[in-house]
Amino acid sequence: MTTSEKRSRDEHTDVSDWRGKFTEQADLPIDETEPRRREARALLGSLLRPYKWTVALLAVIVVVENAARLSVPILVQRGIDHGIPPLVEGGSARTLLTIVAALGVVVVVQATSRMVFLRRSGRTGQKVLLELRRRLFRHFGRLDVAFHDRYTSGRVVSRSTNDVEAIQDMLETGFDSLITAVLTLFGTAILLLTLDVKLGLMCLVAFPVLVVLVAWFHRESSKTYREVREIAALVIVQFVETMTGIKAVQAYRREPRNQEIFEDVADRYRAINERTFRLLAVFMPGVKLVGNITTGVVLLYGGYRVLNGEMTIGTLTAFLLYLRMFFEPMQEISQFFNTFQSAASALEKLAGVLAQKPAIDDPDEPRRLDAVRGEIALQDVRFEYVAGRPVLPGLDLTVPAGQTVALVGTTGAGKTTIAKLVTRFYDPTAGSVTLDGVDLRDVAQAELRHHVVMVTQENFMFGGTIADNIRFGRPEATEDEVRDAARAVGADAFIEALPEGYATDVAKRGGRLSAGQRQLVAFARAFLADPAVLILDEATSSLDIPSERMVQRALETVLADRTALVIAHRLSTVQIADRVLVLEHGRIIEDGSPAELVAANGSYAKLHQAWQEALA
Repeated sequence: MTTSEKRSRDEHTDVSDWRGKFTEQADLPIDETEPRRREARALLGSLLRPYKWTVALLAVIVVVENAARLSVPILVQRGIDHGIPPLVEGGSARTLLTIVAALGVVVVVQATSRMVFLRRSGRTGQKVLLELRRRLFRHFGRLDVAFHDRYTSGRVVSRSTNDVEAIQDMLETGFDSLITAVLTLFGTAILLLTLDVKLGLMCLVAFPVLVVLVAWFHRESSKTYREVREIAALVIVQFVETMTGIKAVQAYRREPRNQEIFEDVADRYRAINERTFRLLAVFMPGVKLVGNITTGVVLLYGGYRVLNGEMTIGTLTAFLLYLRMFFEPMQEISQFFNTFQSAASALEKLAGVLAQKPAIDDPDEPRRLDAVRGEIALQDVRFEYVAGRPVLPGLDLTVPAGQTVALVGTTGAGKTTIAKLVTRFYDPTAGSVTLDGVDLRDVAQAELRHHVVMVTQENFMFGGTIADNIRFGRPEATEDEVRDAARAVGADAFIEALPEGYATDVAKRGGRLSAGQRQLVAFARAFLADPAVLILDEATSSLDIPSERMVQRALETVLADRTALVIAHRLSTVQIADRVLVLEHGRIIEDGSPAELVAANGSYAKLHQAWQEALA
């Protein structure tokens, strides 16, 4: 097999694997469709409930508007049959002028009610969407780290944008179209029968055909639009993941392969959208065909009756106008189904997300933490990410208040897992983690995070200035407190050397700062937050030697007078610890000060020797 053939085979496999991965992570298993629909209806009801009186008022306005619109053909019929004959015979124009004046009033009422409806419905719709966006953002923020680990950022974006926009379309035009269509359909049917029973019954013969068309379109479009929402999310996922990791994509020459994956997804999106247009291409012309045939039959039969003196010209004119109104709602209903199916699928997705219960939640009656000292204890802690594969098989550990403990060991030994348990990003499968003797599950998360802070190697920088990023640890901090925190960790020197100092925009994810500078900003942020317990997860792993030395000096200030867990592969960071724990397969195999463990000539001593040889 040639290199190009192998590459082609690998790329095809990559596309298939990626598609399969997304399918496995789909939001909604097929057998849970009906429960999800109930959740969607409940979600919509809860959003509209505060505005029930406004919705009722809007319904009344729609009724008034449609009543005015439906009265126009009747007035036209009166004008033709009762207003024009006196003029032909040389009589008064009073009747015709009265009817025209009434027609003017009706038109004004219709336009005014329409304007009021659009303004009130638009305002209410935007309030509903605001509440929905608030709920989504708040709920995504409350959901645990494990949820976000498996729920891709692209799907989060899709839920917050595409799906909300689909609901917006339904609120802005969908319900109005449906109510108008239903009122027009039944109103014109009654008026057709009132004007002329025989001709009316002839028209209603076409109604069963329309019902069959609508039922078919509803059934087919409901399946199609659910697939549209799924694949729309797939497009966003692939786009967001590629753009987020663009450096890695370019570094590993993944552009052609990612392009192929995206084109495959985009082509599927095109195909499913083409299917929706094919459905519309059958339904809408079908409705028009039935309507036009019925109109032709009515014109032929009605004209015959007019010639025989069985019907007036005005009545036939009004009948044809109402007949046109009778078939127009079918177009409106098709558009509503188009909007509704898209919005219903979006509501199902959003309801599914909002129904997710955080694995990490606050207790009903949280305990207060007063005068936190910072003693940490893990008591017979067992933890597993995957059932049956424990990462921590039963760990006992006590860290006295004020002690700095370094955790070392091979990858997968359980170091970061301990950090996630102490910060309560996860709860132990068994056992307990306590702070000053209080189980973390009994403490409100907001209060716990005030006392326990983690600094990771990513050092995420948010959009804004350096001062904004330092203040992230305590939003109410003053400018002087921000500067004091930066000075304490040694970050003030490089910040003040920047053209705009603390007002310097860090750019996307801190792209204008070096790794060492971002780390110092993260330390300043932690220093300003002033937690009782500080956890450093590989805080210096990505730094060069000069940057590491700069950060090491900052560490001595940051860790002073507080309990600290330091996870590090570089033993230069470990040297400042009071105590070192060597972990292996979730168990502590060595425990002591750095000097004691070096003298013991065990696992840590070998790591220390290898580190010194690397420095040499």
